[in-house]
Amino acid sequence: MPRRNQHRPSGGPAPVGLNQPRVESGPAGYDGERFLVRQVPGARATKTYRCPGCDHEIRPGVAHLVAWPADDLGGAEDRRHWHTGCWNGRGSRGITRRWS
Repeated sequence: MPRRNQHRPSGGPAPVGLNQPRVESGPAGYDGERFLVRQVPGARATKTYRCPGCDHEIRPGVAHLVAWPADDLGGAEDRRHWHTGCWNGRGSRGITRRWS
């Protein structure tokens, strides 16, 4: 028996994670420290970055996250590119690399 197509409503909220930044606690884990986090798909990753969580390179073509302070003081120079696993594990281990 063939599947029936289900009607999908148009409009409504966009699916979560479509390049929309979300607010999360920062790498140091302080309650007041809030960071905006955005997914970078592998197809859009065109440069090499150094992950502050593990101090290894994030090569072009590798999906990862970019995080920056959520307060008004954070700018483009404060963005840091993280491996997804390193960002997710930031609460159980410290930052390997300190940036200035």
